[in-house]
Amino acid sequence: MAQKLSLSTLASLPDQVATPAYDRDALRAGIVHIGVGNFHRAHMAVYLDQLFSLGEGHDWALVGAGIKSFDADRRNILLDQDWLTTVVELAPGNLTARITGSMIDFCEIDLAAIIARISDPAIRIVSMTITEGGYFVDAATGGFDLNAAAIQADIAAPASPQTVFGVLIAGLATRRAAGAPPFTILSCDNLPENGHVTKQAVLGLANAMDAELGAWIEQNVAFPNSMVDCITPATSAREREMVATQFGIEDGAPVACEPFRQWVMEDNFPQGRPALEKVGVEFVADVLPFETMKLRLLNAGHAALAYPAALLGHTYVHDAMADPLVRNWLISLMQSEVIPVLTPIPGVKFEDYLAMCVERFSNPLIGDTIARLCQDGSNRQPKFVIPTITDALAAGLPVDGLAMELALWCKYCAMTADVDFGFALEDERAAQLLAAAQIVETDPAQFLSIDDVFGDMGQNPVLQTAFAGAVATLAAQGVAETLSSFAAARLG
Repeated sequence: MAQKLSLSTLASLPDQVATPAYDRDALRAGIVHIGVGNFHRAHMAVYLDQLFSLGEGHDWALVGAGIKSFDADRRNILLDQDWLTTVVELAPGNLTARITGSMIDFCEIDLAAIIARISDPAIRIVSMTITEGGYFVDAATGGFDLNAAAIQADIAAPASPQTVFGVLIAGLATRRAAGAPPFTILSCDNLPENGHVTKQAVLGLANAMDAELGAWIEQNVAFPNSMVDCITPATSAREREMVATQFGIEDGAPVACEPFRQWVMEDNFPQGRPALEKVGVEFVADVLPFETMKLRLLNAGHAALAYPAALLGHTYVHDAMADPLVRNWLISLMQSEVIPVLTPIPGVKFEDYLAMCVERFSNPLIGDTIARLCQDGSNRQPKFVIPTITDALAAGLPVDGLAMELALWCKYCAMTADVDFGFALEDERAAQLLAAAQIVETDPAQFLSIDDVFGDMGQNPVLQTAFAGAVATLAAQGVAETLSSFAAARLG
């Protein structure tokens, strides 16, 4: 019979379950993390748990925080199990489980409580995973969207912020007024140069609120770039049942993830940092080449396989990767049009990294769904796919395959109008995407003219021609033949 996860039951869990090898009562908070989702608990929380188990960094424990209504449910579950999480690594033939104890508290879902916590000088890092779409980036300019409604609300009432950035600024303002050093702000989201994007948002809002405060933040607050990686599906009844039956643990919010994680960071932490290099984190002078490789091969790879897989009727990512049509399309696209525009990294072979991505996508135990990968395309495409198109066009390289990826996404959007299709268009711009997708065969320019997604690139005549050709090919040949022909021409 499964035992309810708590500090009192740790000692009686099965021997195969790794438990914290440190005195949890000796931990002291040093980091507040905003957005305690599955990825954070499979990634940052695991690295810290490993470090604490070495007897290191016990003053860098995590405090969770969240500003969304759904964060309250997560907080209640974790509170009921003493902030512990079961993390299962899904290696085929070798499932492993560990209980992480690196989080010792979780702020009330109350903005004032979060501001008070990050105002404490003991907190030296505030980190966050708030999704790629949470940074108020203007797609047309790449700059900060100062006109967003939530941002304008924060400017009007800085003492009652609605956004993460307003909360951060309020905490920094309190620290400044008290003469306390500021915390470092660490983004753990999948964004190109996520530290720079975070700094852009914080300074954009701060300067609009109080130019003097904005200048102080710019001079004193560090925003290190970081690259994060670990495929972590959503938790469902499947994962909860697996944890109960395989490991004898009743966990209300377990995390299942692949047996791979990577974290590359700039070493820019003026108030100190945990010695995460001792547990495999890479600290480098320039993260950009690493994160570009990951975003354009792994994240863009997910996007590239998701839409054709949905159109072919696949439910799970590993099933799609077992289909030669999807697998060969993905490999041929990455080899022919993505790898050629990547900046070389000494000691790294992009073909080997791509092969590792393909292997990771193919893991049947992950149970990642095509539907999850299809979500939020209007935020993901500008971050994972369109930058490669921009670089390829600037270099005079072909974009026929990348234009086909856009056409497959467009066809997916159009197909969601059919109730028998089996997939929904889960996107904040769903109505706009659907309207343009439904007329794409007669007016392909309408889809590319969605400025929030494509910006100026949608007006590029080379891309317009390639996209129109891809749309016509899909209409004439269908998805399967189109994928097969594309791969055959490039893989031989």
